[in-house]
Amino acid sequence: MTDDEARWIARARAGEATAFRHLVNVNAGSLFRVCVRITGDRATAEDAVQEALFSAFQHLADFDGRAAFSTWLHRIAVNAALMQVRRRRHPAGAWPQHREGDETELLDAADESPTPYRHAVSAEIRRDVEAELARMTPIERAAFVLRHQEGHSLEEISAALSLNLGAAKQAIFRAVRKLRAALPAPGEPA
Repeated sequence: MTDDEARWIARARAGEATAFRHLVNVNAGSLFRVCVRITGDRATAEDAVQEALFSAFQHLADFDGRAAFSTWLHRIAVNAALMQVRRRRHPAGAWPQHREGDETELLDAADESPTPYRHAVSAEIRRDVEAELARMTPIERAAFVLRHQEGHSLEEISAALSLNLGAAKQAIFRAVRKLRAALPAPGEPA
C-alpha cells in the first residue's frame, strides 16, 4: 500500500465521503470488468459492484492493510458477483455477445486489419468461449477471468476467491482444460 493510498483510506475511515469516493473511482473500472466477466451481464455486474461498494463502505474499519486496498475491494466484488450468479442462475448461452467497444482482450486478433474470414472465425470462437464460460462453475469462471483476462497473480486470486493457493491453481487449470476441449486446436477449422 502506498503512503498516498494509506492517507485516502485514513480519511475515508474518518468519515470523509470524498476520500471514499476517490478510492472507489480509482478501482471502479477494474471492479466492473471483473464483475461483468463473472456474471456475463452488464446490469447484474452493476448490481454486484454496487453491492460490493456498499459492503466495503460498511466494513472499511475491517480493512487491515495486509493486502492492497484494491485486492480487498476485488475480493468483495468477486464475492458479490458470485452471489449474483448464484441468485440468477444464468442459463448457458445467456452470456452477452461481444460488442464493439467492449473491453475484451480474449481472442483479439493480432493483425491490425483482419479479413472478413478472420472476423467470422473470431466471432465463432468468441461465441464458443462465451458458451463454455457459461457452463463453468462460478469459481472456475471467476478464477479464469481473474487470471487470464485481468492478469491477477495466483496469490491475489486465492485471496479474492477465499481459496488456498492449490485450489485456486486447480480452478484455473480446470477452466483452461474445459476451454481447450471446447475449442479447435490451432490450425484446425473452427
